[in-house]
Amino acid sequence: MRTATVGELLRQWRHQRRLSQLDLAIAADVSARHVSLIETGKTNPSAAMVLRLAARLDVPLRERNRLLLAAGFAPRYAERPLGSTEMAAARAAVGRVLEAHEPYPALVFDRRWNIVASNRAFEPFLAAVDPELLRPPVNMIRLALDPRGFAPMLADPADARAMFRNRTARRLAIAPDPELAALYDEFLTLEPAGEAPLPVDSEVLTPMVVRFAGRELRLFSTLTTFGTPLDITLAEITIEAYYPADQETAAYFTGEPL
Repeated sequence: MRTATVGELLRQWRHQRRLSQLDLAIAADVSARHVSLIETGKTNPSAAMVLRLAARLDVPLRERNRLLLAAGFAPRYAERPLGSTEMAAARAAVGRVLEAHEPYPALVFDRRWNIVASNRAFEPFLAAVDPELLRPPVNMIRLALDPRGFAPMLADPADARAMFRNRTARRLAIAPDPELAALYDEFLTLEPAGEAPLPVDSEVLTPMVVRFAGRELRLFSTLTTFGTPLDITLAEITIEAYYPADQETAAYFTGEPL
């Protein structure tokens, strides 16, 4: 099987972003002719040019390495496990964020919704989950939507499914991924009869009602990512922090009387 050239890969990304050669040229401050020559293989771009075009196309770091390799250059971005010695500072920062959010739940997941870390407030919710779903890697979509996981606890599983569908579809639009696509096909493709799509404005603040310990806990969440990371692992993880949406829920987590 022939390996795609850097020009072909850049053209694929440009088409995916629905940009013309002129659009990309203007954004990257180069001539449209130069973009055309690169895409057709009539000129070999420098590493700096590859990265400039990739940045304007919002290409993920993992795929920028692939572009550099296709152009004959060494990868620029490392991918080190979060548990490695080199990532100690980043790991400590993530840990501080998770701990500081207690007594409310928070967790960290990667680009495929696999949970990387969580705080102590999240652990009680795993008690009723089938141990098979807790074998690494623990996947948030499976955990939320599988009947052996959180699904029985959710007051409206349809909202959770719609949220995951919207977010996963956006991720696949940004960067195709076979494993993530398979997960989408398994859990998110078919909408049950009568299930309405999640409104766009609810993506800003998606409420969640969880039936747990004989109560209805009302929560909402925020997402945090690392700014301008130079490591693939950091670029692909997200911290999701859950907050109480009413006083009763806050009292449950803090142990304070109403």
